[in-house]
Amino acid sequence: MKYDWMDAYVLKKRGVTKDFQPAWNWIRYHVGGKMFAAICLDQKKNPYYITLKLDPVRGVFLRTQYEDIVPGYYSDKVHWNSIRPDGAVPDTLMQNMLDEAYHLVLNGFSRKRQREILGITCCGADCKACDCYGTICLGCNECNGKVFHAPEGKACPIYGCAVNKRRWTSCASCREMPCSIWRETRDPALDDAAFELDLKKRVEHLKGVYKDGI
Repeated sequence: MKYDWMDAYVLKKRGVTKDFQPAWNWIRYHVGGKMFAAICLDQKKNPYYITLKLDPVRGVFLRTQYEDIVPGYYSDKVHWNSIRPDGAVPDTLMQNMLDEAYHLVLNGFSRKRQREILGITCCGADCKACDCYGTICLGCNECNGKVFHAPEGKACPIYGCAVNKRRWTSCASCREMPCSIWRETRDPALDDAAFELDLKKRVEHLKGVYKDGI
């Protein structure tokens, strides 16, 4: 298979799991327990198709452009497409299709469930990496933003703005990210350099998983 980078590329995405379905002889990739791509193997364990989910209009268009992209093999042929693993589809397009498949399935979940699957909050923080998680704080997703440092009985101002007010999955939809609310909701234990680094990491987390903002 020419796309020998595929397994590593897909598994580095947040929330992705992989399994092997012996009845089908497929290597499957899931997000939130739902499959978005698979490598179909023959009896000698050689790939003969890569199957993934695409928007129906996008799928039809690509089938007209590349003879190596065909209606989904043993799949719903409206939403699924199969790519010959040694065909002429460019690597960059293959990566784009995998990205699209991942986001298409991810976006099918509720906003809260998306954050749970990705393991990050609406501001890009990873609660499980915090010393307070599981002790004085249940985590942003678990308590609907009412974290330990928020005003009593209220959500964190960032959560309140992005999720409660704007009904977004995350701050990735905001052109001002990181906005003044992010800077006002600052961990007092961090010096200026550490705080700027924290902001950068959170922005990178969100941009890395939320394509075009959600």
